[in-house]
Amino acid sequence: MKTWNKRAARTARGVALVLLGSTMLTGCFDGDSSSSGSSQSELDTNLFPADGKLEATIRRTEGGVPHIKADNLKSAAFGHGYAQAQDNVCLLAEAIVKARSERAKYFGPGPDVQFAPGASVGLNIINDFSYKAQKIYSGAEAEFPTLSAESRALIEGFTEGYNRYINETDTSQFPAECADQEWVKPITPVDLMAHYRIVGQYASGALFATGAVFLAVPPGESPAPSPVSSVTNVEAVNKLLKSVVATAEAGANSQTNFADMGLASNAWGIGSTLTEQGRGALLANPHFPYTGHRRLYEVQMTVPGYLNVHGAGLLGTAIPLINFNENLAWSHTVTTSRRFTWYELVLKDGDNLTYVKDGVEKPITTETYQIEVKMDGMPEPLVLERNFYFSEYGPMIAANAVSDQLPAWGSNGALNTSSMVAHTYRDANANTGGLLDTWLGMSLASNLEEFQSVFQSCGSTLWTNTTYADDQGNAFYIDSSSVPNLSEKAIALINFRRAGSAAYAGLFDQGVTLLDGRLSQEDWVETACGSLTTYDQKPKLLRSDWVQNSNSSHWSTNPDEFLTGFSPLFGDERAPINARTRLGIKMLQNLMDPGFPGAPLPAGQDGKFSAEELIGVIWNNRAWYAEQFLPELLQRCDDIGSTAVNGVDLSSWCQSLSNWDGLYNLDSMGAHVFRVFMANYLDDVDTDLTTPFSPADPVGTPAEPSQENAGTVNDTMLLALADGVAALQSQGIAPTDALSDLQYYRASGGVVPGSGGTPSFLTQPIPWHGGDGNIDGAFNAIGVVTDPFLEDTRFPRIAPSTIDNTAGLSDGTDGIDGWLMARGTSWHFGLEFTDNGPEAYGLVSYSQSTDSMSPYFSDQSEQYSDKDYRQLFFTEEDIQTNLLPQGETVISTD
Repeated sequence: MKTWNKRAARTARGVALVLLGSTMLTGCFDGDSSSSGSSQSELDTNLFPADGKLEATIRRTEGGVPHIKADNLKSAAFGHGYAQAQDNVCLLAEAIVKARSERAKYFGPGPDVQFAPGASVGLNIINDFSYKAQKIYSGAEAEFPTLSAESRALIEGFTEGYNRYINETDTSQFPAECADQEWVKPITPVDLMAHYRIVGQYASGALFATGAVFLAVPPGESPAPSPVSSVTNVEAVNKLLKSVVATAEAGANSQTNFADMGLASNAWGIGSTLTEQGRGALLANPHFPYTGHRRLYEVQMTVPGYLNVHGAGLLGTAIPLINFNENLAWSHTVTTSRRFTWYELVLKDGDNLTYVKDGVEKPITTETYQIEVKMDGMPEPLVLERNFYFSEYGPMIAANAVSDQLPAWGSNGALNTSSMVAHTYRDANANTGGLLDTWLGMSLASNLEEFQSVFQSCGSTLWTNTTYADDQGNAFYIDSSSVPNLSEKAIALINFRRAGSAAYAGLFDQGVTLLDGRLSQEDWVETACGSLTTYDQKPKLLRSDWVQNSNSSHWSTNPDEFLTGFSPLFGDERAPINARTRLGIKMLQNLMDPGFPGAPLPAGQDGKFSAEELIGVIWNNRAWYAEQFLPELLQRCDDIGSTAVNGVDLSSWCQSLSNWDGLYNLDSMGAHVFRVFMANYLDDVDTDLTTPFSPADPVGTPAEPSQENAGTVNDTMLLALADGVAALQSQGIAPTDALSDLQYYRASGGVVPGSGGTPSFLTQPIPWHGGDGNIDGAFNAIGVVTDPFLEDTRFPRIAPSTIDNTAGLSDGTDGIDGWLMARGTSWHFGLEFTDNGPEAYGLVSYSQSTDSMSPYFSDQSEQYSDKDYRQLFFTEEDIQTNLLPQGETVISTD
């Protein structure tokens, strides 16, 4: 084992050096693509096969989890690409269509080519053009030749594995969503790299691809693209182009919170003082979509003597991302940090395409792009063309389309009120060349020092925190995301503007950092990591008891050691924390408090965590708001009795609440009543609570509902309950219904994008435990999604129409009732390091495969419903002992 550790250490240090080079590429967009890992003067056989032949062994265990073994990294990635394609070929193929700006080419203008009322007509056109302007594909072409040997091995290997599956499978045998479709075809390494650029910009550039970039044109110019091919139906095309602009305006305006990317998670790193074995332990609980490209896929990759890691990554990533190896484990949570800044440029008088910075005139440059659009009734694709505009920072944006408090291009500025301005943005994750190097370095590390060295050498996890534990009993937290480095003067100006302008502060709270492009003093400052913050500037904490994050900022990682004094671009300090964070810290600080009688203790009777107790923490289904407000609400129920509140007799509903166990388990009766109460009461919480937030007690404050009108028909809490009950009554829901009767997961789909087909349900309803993280304040956070497409894709799904202020309760349209859950707890596990290595238990809640005919389509979903976790096999002995009947599959390039 010492030999393996030494090799891992050497490789981790080597990867770290590569990372430094990768981060210096910020700003590079153009170049040629080449692909060869074997052209090195001295071949590294840990990375590439000596004879050029790729070969991998795929073994599957319970849940369809592939354990891939190969003699080199490229071959291991080859096996990984093959396995992912077996399970998720349609989603992977659609992701490449998106990355190549070819959605309109294959799927039509989108989403509804029939121009149905209210449809987002032309969204595919907007996306395709926006991704071209954001250099998604051309940037990948430029980046690929600069990649490390490790990244090349992973990307090239994964690509070849995917292509192997595509080439050997009859296209009619693909799932219904992509069977016999021309867009399911072999890909190139650059294609995959382009997909990674989209993944890297989920919390930055992708937020502007629905309209803000598309609408950015100088005064007097229309954002509508122009046809450059012959048009047979001029009226239809003109109607389409008009609709495209309207859709872009709606898309830009709908993005009201750039700090919320629709993802959440819980992660705990437990140190030696709180584990049964006296080593480290980890709780990993990402809350991701159940559909689309952000699904997490579980895999183990083993290259003997070099790499052995078990975890799960977003679809298409060639190495898993939330992982454990023999010595350490980690998970990620979406951070409150900021990955982009906007700049207000002061224009030269009379010239909308020149701006002035430090007294020097600079051009706003123009690039012209074309896309193809599949049109009904036209034998050939419609070719559209558009000019897009760029500053030195990046693409121009239509800031006024996002916020009516910001000026249009050529109008008086928000920061420079007497000057004509335009807006642009700079993206910290515009380039993702080091993406795989970061996670490979983490996976190869064998101790805390080697793990930290990845970030010391400028490794980035893009838009997440990292929470870590190891076999030596260390618990470590770091905001490992990509954060722009600003000077102290620029930070002081931001803080001054926030304090002096409600409009600026409101924009900042929405996630937009608006900087003044008139002077270079607000430019990003160069560091050893390009122009991003370095390891020494990042919030981090090492403990022997615990660290945690549930998407609140770094400052409250552990209240025994607050983290303060960091750039505001990392998140607010000495500020309120969210409900999941409050509950998580409460459980860690009060290990012998179950919250409600009868609920399990967080760490069992001994107050020390095991792996099984950590997954039990996720599944105990406690909720912060129930523990904070239920006793007070019950007292007011007693006071009001049978007197109607706002025309509603609450007595039977209050009786249900009094019988509720306070949890969001399937057999809990009353959980649904409290949920709709909270969905309404949250509108009043800020004004109704009498104990204000105190930075000295972020868990306990704010608190204490006002006693004004308590227990009367004018009681704020009882009025909220009455409104919620009215919604339940409108759907025929009884106070005695159990959560299992009302809350469920049910996959849907089966339709080719752009075909006009109608999706169908692909499973029976599967009862789903857990609560809404925002409304219920549940730690095991789940939620409803109303988007009619699988996340990030153009695959139609059955989406509920919901009732306001109910956390997504269906209104009965199309026969959908209750709460149809489609996001939340996904890949999740509890792990403890023992004298015999890592011991872990968990599940992928939505299962491994998106192929409805696969045995791995809903198997783990049923297990999640039943709270039937499985062991995450790691050792060779455990893998061999627990192989599924099909045993091993060996694939090669022969």
